[in-house]
Amino acid sequence: MMEKKIRTLLLTIAYDGRRYHGFQVQKNAVSVAQVFQDGLEQVFGKRIPIKGCSRTDAGVHANAFCISLELESAIDCERMIPALNTRLPADIAVLDCREVPQGFHARYDCVGKEYLYRILNRVARDPFLDHLVLHYPYPLDLSSMNKACEAFLGTHDFSAFCSAGSDVEDRVRTIHWANVTREGDMVLFRVAGDGFLYNMVRIMVGTLLEVSRGAIQPQEVEKMIQSRDREQAGTTAPPWGLYLNRVFYPWDKPW
Repeated sequence: MMEKKIRTLLLTIAYDGRRYHGFQVQKNAVSVAQVFQDGLEQVFGKRIPIKGCSRTDAGVHANAFCISLELESAIDCERMIPALNTRLPADIAVLDCREVPQGFHARYDCVGKEYLYRILNRVARDPFLDHLVLHYPYPLDLSSMNKACEAFLGTHDFSAFCSAGSDVEDRVRTIHWANVTREGDMVLFRVAGDGFLYNMVRIMVGTLLEVSRGAIQPQEVEKMIQSRDREQAGTTAPPWGLYLNRVFYPWDKPW
């Protein structure tokens, strides 16, 4: 039998956020972290602290969300994946597990993230995508939206794209790419950066939708950023179209 030792593991999970009040443990609501820890407890017989790479809002989803934890067990990573997945609900799945150096932290060692916002752009809504996409029945001007996206690129103070309730003092972030593409009836907004403020991506999307309908001109977005005034930017898009799509660490950052 292999000797037990304390190991640090990095797990990547995906989840459908419709029935969860975000990732972080909440006192009076079900969260992804709580349910994930329940699964860990069933496998290992004790409550194991976990560290998430981010906090997601209620109703937000993840194609890839990273969690680090310390574990005193010899179970190998390949066995850990099915062991957890058989004890997690159908709307949460472990995709990957790897051992990382001791002291590794899923949030503090993260060097960037990519978010995806999905918009079903057709007249008829899709009942099978309810609260998995934003249904937007009006024409979208992708050319104007992409022109507006150019203002997001680079390093800026994004106070104008941060919800008023945030207590974060440093609001300077670097955006590496931001673009809007179409795949049939689905319009996809992708944005990657070294970090994001509270509701930042959703405010970006709300602003781009207003650009599309002509309420905001693409060149005005740069002025919004420079204003650092939340009232100058567009509305906040609903949470259910938003997905944490990729999480980058020093060994895999693409910039």
